[in-house]
Amino acid sequence: MIFVNKTLFISGASRGIGLEIALRFAAKGANIVIAAKTDKPHPKLPGTIYTAAEQIEKVGGKALPLVVDIREEAQVVEAVEKAVQTFGGIDVLINNASAIQLTNTLNTDMKKFDLMHQVNARGSYLCAKACLPYLLKAGNPHIITLSPPLNMETKWFKHHLAYSMAKFGMSMVTLGLAGEFEGKVAVNSLWPKTIIATAAIEFAVGNAEMLTLARKPSIMADAAFEIIQKDAKTYSGKFLIDEDVLREAGVSDFSMYKNDPNVSDAQLIPDFFI
Repeated sequence: MIFVNKTLFISGASRGIGLEIALRFAAKGANIVIAAKTDKPHPKLPGTIYTAAEQIEKVGGKALPLVVDIREEAQVVEAVEKAVQTFGGIDVLINNASAIQLTNTLNTDMKKFDLMHQVNARGSYLCAKACLPYLLKAGNPHIITLSPPLNMETKWFKHHLAYSMAKFGMSMVTLGLAGEFEGKVAVNSLWPKTIIATAAIEFAVGNAEMLTLARKPSIMADAAFEIIQKDAKTYSGKFLIDEDVLREAGVSDFSMYKNDPNVSDAQLIPDFFI
């Protein structure tokens, strides 16, 4: 149980990739702080912080479910303080929470623009700022932000400018913090090579059939697991792709990650920023 007494603070851990990462580490004995908004069932998305906590404890971890809107500074600060009071510190921050709307400029209202920027870029910055005083005291501290490699080409922006700006804002948080805390806290971004089958993506894209051409969230969890075992003093400032991380760790067969086992590798849909 290599993560016993290690604490992960995961934003948006009530479902999807965030929950999958939580379960991966919980199975190794970790403490998981579930920082998410959903305390009551969502009409279109599965899972709450309490159902997530049940799953985490079932596989052997300890869970602290907290209602947190990462747009609200006071809520984030209070959640971090409760995490430290409960578990004694914070070893890892996973910036997973994200808002998505894949619309062009004329079809993106400013309320949705503001939501994406407040949750994605500002939320990741705020969670890092709140956790860093405790990460600096940890033995091998890591921040992983689920955001794409920085790439300032028109093609990544022209179809959904507002969303791209917000996601690349998260990547800028990685770039800046990695430099600022070099040798003290590992700060990296992780992004999937293919689309990942989550209810949130189905809800955002509105195409359930696409998910048959996707990979399971477990590939991101396994990649995060490999990253967090690296030396925080040296393994930082990287924009990592899930498949590349796992190949480096010796994985060569990725068939177990297909959401539909009958789909060929060539049919898998590349992610939005790949």
